[in-house]
Amino acid sequence: MVGDPGIEPGVRLREGVTVPCHTLRPVAHCRADYPWVWGASTSKTGECRAIRILLFEAFPRRSAQSPWLVLRQAVDRVPNAGFGMKKPKWVIAKEQDKKADANATVWLFGLHAVRDALMNPAREKLTLMVTPNAAAKLEDAIAAAGITPQIVDPRKFHPPIDKTSVHQGAVLEVKPLNWGRLEDVCIGDAAPRVLLLDRVTDPHNVGAILRSAEVLGASAVIGTRHHSAPETGALAKTASGALERQPYLRVRNLADAIRALQDMGYLVLGLDGDATVTIEEAVEGKRDRPVALVLGAEGPGLRAKTRETVDRLVRIDAAGQFGSLNVSNAAAIALYAVRENA
Repeated sequence: MVGDPGIEPGVRLREGVTVPCHTLRPVAHCRADYPWVWGASTSKTGECRAIRILLFEAFPRRSAQSPWLVLRQAVDRVPNAGFGMKKPKWVIAKEQDKKADANATVWLFGLHAVRDALMNPAREKLTLMVTPNAAAKLEDAIAAAGITPQIVDPRKFHPPIDKTSVHQGAVLEVKPLNWGRLEDVCIGDAAPRVLLLDRVTDPHNVGAILRSAEVLGASAVIGTRHHSAPETGALAKTASGALERQPYLRVRNLADAIRALQDMGYLVLGLDGDATVTIEEAVEGKRDRPVALVLGAEGPGLRAKTRETVDRLVRIDAAGQFGSLNVSNAAAIALYAVRENA
């Protein structure tokens, strides 16, 4: 229930109701005399979600009235405090994303990607479809995973993936990996390196970046929840197993993630071909600090908001004139340039 934003939660009103401010945090107080108020989120028609009302001396301690009648009277006394409050759009979007994540599955394909997923104890495996030949090649991984495969005749092998995908007779349905929070993967090493991707949507590019990140010791690769490459079979196949070992997080807002890294002590550098400072110059004397590199999509590059948020724009020190590098190649070169012991 939202009232006058100038009224803080917990303030007693003559009407006998406490009104939260626009933080939408429920009032965490209720008199023991009226414990039934806390059942409001599940009782009756469910219209009282997130509403917490505090009753004071305006109502008798031992009221003969129905508690729901008392509650309705209390709400009616406060202007604009009805039961029909709509959830904010950002709350609805967050709930929808959470529900979609819970139901999402990914079909991995190819012997290498399927083997690595089967050998990963953190990966939740659902369905394995293989041809007899692929089953023989994956025998040890299948045994280690403890999963019973569906062995299908090659002539009848029609998995639910793109028909042009080179599956090599093996597909595996899995749940996306959960790498936890930003803090879980970006804090720990003496001087961690992190890659952030600003709307890089090509799964082949992201897969190649994951491979480079694993080889060069990056703590994490971070993309955005929307307008970035999700975890897919094509990405996993290009990553050649790195997807199972290299943390790949997708955040709601890249600028917020950059600011969070800055609060952790990271030096955040955005790659821009027109920058006046090279990567090596930007990290000179600062290689003992954690470094985050932000790369934009090929063509548009970094968005304006991202440019404003990073600590500095830098470029790759190139010999001679050249147009631009593929984003996965740029990521590998940039990671090598900021290595701690250069």
